[in-house]
Amino acid sequence: MKKSLLINIALSRLIASLGHGDRVVIGDAGLPVPPGVEVIDLALCRGIPDFSTTLHAIVSEMQVEQHFIAAELLHAASRPLETIETMTREKLLGSRQVVHHDDFKQHSRQARAIVRTGEYTPYANIILCAGVVF
Repeated sequence: MKKSLLINIALSRLIASLGHGDRVVIGDAGLPVPPGVEVIDLALCRGIPDFSTTLHAIVSEMQVEQHFIAAELLHAASRPLETIETMTREKLLGSRQVVHHDDFKQHSRQARAIVRTGEYTPYANIILCAGVVF
C-alpha cells in the first residue's frame, strides 16, 4: 500500500504518466469537460472533495512549473483562492498565468485530464502544467 498522501489509483496513474508541459485541470463541480479529454470524477456531493484538499493531494506528487487561473477567481475572496495564493508563495505552483474564464476553458481542451471535485465556489479551477524534477 502507498505511504504517500495521494492514494487514488486514477490520479496516481495520471501523475506518473505526465511529461514536461502536460496539463492537468482541477475543476469545480460545474466546469465543462471538453470532448476527448479524460475526466477523473471525484465529486461525491456538494463540497466533497473540496478544491483545496484535492489541489494539495495532487501537488504532493506532481512537479508543477506553471499554473493557469481565471481572472474571475481573483475578484472575490474564497478558500480556493487563498489556497492557490499560499501554495504559490511556497513555490509549489510555479509561475502564474491569469486568463479570462472563456480562455481558461479553451486551455482545458489541451489537458491530459480534468479532475472534477465537489467544489461549489465559482471559478475554483486551476490548470497545472507539469515540470521536471531535474
